[in-house]
Amino acid sequence: MLLTLSTTHQPATDLGFLLMKHPDNIHTVDLAFGSATLFYPEANEARCTAALAVEVDPVELVRGKGGTPGIQDQYVNDRPYAASSLLAVAIGRSLGTAMSGRSKNRQELADLPLPFEVTVTPVRGSPDLVERLFAPLGYRVAAEQVVLDPAHPEWGASPYISLRLAGEMRLAELLTHLTVLIPVLDGAKHYYIGDDEVQKLLRRGDGWLEAHPERELILRRYLRFGLLVHAARASFDDQVVPKSVEVIASRDAAEQAVEKPIRLNDQRMGRVVETLQGLDAATVLDLGCGEGRLVRELLRHGQFRRIIGVEVAPRVLAGAADRLRLEEMPDLKRKRVELLQGSLVYRDDRLQGFDAAAVVEVIEHMDPERLPAFEAAVFGHARPGAVIVTTPNRDYNALFETLPAGTMRHPDHRFEWSRDEFRHWAERVAAAHGYELRIEGIGAEDAAHGCPTQMGVFTR
Repeated sequence: MLLTLSTTHQPATDLGFLLMKHPDNIHTVDLAFGSATLFYPEANEARCTAALAVEVDPVELVRGKGGTPGIQDQYVNDRPYAASSLLAVAIGRSLGTAMSGRSKNRQELADLPLPFEVTVTPVRGSPDLVERLFAPLGYRVAAEQVVLDPAHPEWGASPYISLRLAGEMRLAELLTHLTVLIPVLDGAKHYYIGDDEVQKLLRRGDGWLEAHPERELILRRYLRFGLLVHAARASFDDQVVPKSVEVIASRDAAEQAVEKPIRLNDQRMGRVVETLQGLDAATVLDLGCGEGRLVRELLRHGQFRRIIGVEVAPRVLAGAADRLRLEEMPDLKRKRVELLQGSLVYRDDRLQGFDAAAVVEVIEHMDPERLPAFEAAVFGHARPGAVIVTTPNRDYNALFETLPAGTMRHPDHRFEWSRDEFRHWAERVAAAHGYELRIEGIGAEDAAHGCPTQMGVFTR
């Protein structure tokens, strides 16, 4: 089986620093079932490719296994040579440091999303399944069915495909996705699956698997046994949403305490509703809906016929349902609203076809390197007729008496933009995705510092 990993980030040969493997050398690791060899078929400043070839000794694979069913059943078959949990083990052994996100000499690159192209061949699975697993994570996917014998096309296609992926992300994320999803595609493992597999999946799935639209499928195919699947599902649903999760949904008291004297949250909600009314929107997404405050405001206006609140954290979403009293709501009103679990950095077909989307005080809770995925998912894939984005104006922070100098309004904010920074970002996004832009302020305007909240209105 063969995995290739390419980048055009320049100088592309920095890939050697990220993988901790020098491009001039050949690196071989002995495995219990064979060996893994990493080498570089091309390495120049414009493009660099690392290849991981895994050679399996089918006799070693089954030695001492007795009559165990599954991939160890016999060694005269094609299963040991297709990408599977064997490849995942090889990645972990050969590229464990890179998968952890550490780089001795290029940590700044390890922390940044970079352009990558990946090929894996052969892979057991259908093109449809590959799309369902990898596309929500932001990959561009191509899967070509491998024919049984090119000389005999009448024999038809094999159960294997050649997989190609492309996208921008951190190297650690890419390797983690592969080690989880390649075994999921294969649907079997070459070793015993026990409780420790649940913990491994929780570690590797942290920050992306909890909101993946195919999470249930991934759990079932990765773990196979009902009790383990149940344990993993409960862990994902019940855990406190980690800091690595892209959107922190709950709006706790810290930010509101700073802004309360000017009732800024009330002003924001009123202005967003007013803007949506002016756009003649009838179907609206509230992306990062939190406790459901905007959803509640929208329900008061009959113009909004369909309102979808989207939130990454199941607990927060359940809290929103309670606060909105969905179970007690009259049928006609209840039909207008729906709450969905989902992440704003994954493409989600459920979010397509809406008149408008509101992203109210959300983006500042994202790590900056997640913003390109957010832009692609919302402006590129969901592509509503209009998008309203509000975020704090850092320039105005100097006027909050209770906010110490140099600090942000909320302890979980990953950044707060000045007016110039927000305009630069918004203009770039609008131009890239075919939207017109206007920027407005919310709250009383100060001559020197502007308004406390800045709002971008993108119209397609």
